[in-house]
Amino acid sequence: MDPQLAIAYSSAFLIGLLGSTHCLGMCGGISASLSMALPVGRGFRLRQTLMLLCFNAGRIGSYVLIATLIALLSTSAAEQWVQMAPVLRTLAGVLLILMGLGMAQWWQGIRWVERAGAPVWRRLSPLTTRLLPVRHPGQALALGALWGWLPCGLIYSTLGWAALQPTVASAALTMLCFGLGTLPSMLTTGYAAGWVKNLRQHPRFRQMAGILLIAFGLWTIPLWHGFGH
Repeated sequence: MDPQLAIAYSSAFLIGLLGSTHCLGMCGGISASLSMALPVGRGFRLRQTLMLLCFNAGRIGSYVLIATLIALLSTSAAEQWVQMAPVLRTLAGVLLILMGLGMAQWWQGIRWVERAGAPVWRRLSPLTTRLLPVRHPGQALALGALWGWLPCGLIYSTLGWAALQPTVASAALTMLCFGLGTLPSMLTTGYAAGWVKNLRQHPRFRQMAGILLIAFGLWTIPLWHGFGH
């Protein structure tokens, strides 16, 4: 594998992992509700696992689709790719810094960025209510696919990484890795919603995750290691 692609994939995974506390705030409630809506009894854990996996598969699938659409626009020519790479990388780094500041609850400027996706979400959100309460895996998959379009600064930050990739396939894989990075927290929320909620609200935990995201954003900006790389 190309070392640069390996870095992109691992970076996207780490962004998802570090930023998963934000994901819990955006998607954790609906994920936990999937478990609480199931009747307790024989086979409960199996049904719970299936519901959570289907919901998250739909959510991650939407991330991959969005990245694919963006990549179709951003990888039209190799020359354009070289010229735009520093700009897109800087934008991705700035968005990560904003995300870290918001996660640490120091400044919520990222909310202005998230509002950019509000028009699309206003059209899709009414469809989510038709899928509730979720009673079978197909509904969970469809709900996750819609929920993946929820305006989120963390997703927009990672899409900057996706736009940096030289091919449509590598852009899609970047967002897939990001989605897999968010998966542990999202699954944990479904199984232990109360414990995860308390952890997410702990100031020290949020600040540590925020600092790591800010550091990652600073590292992303080309100014620190050569504009041409």
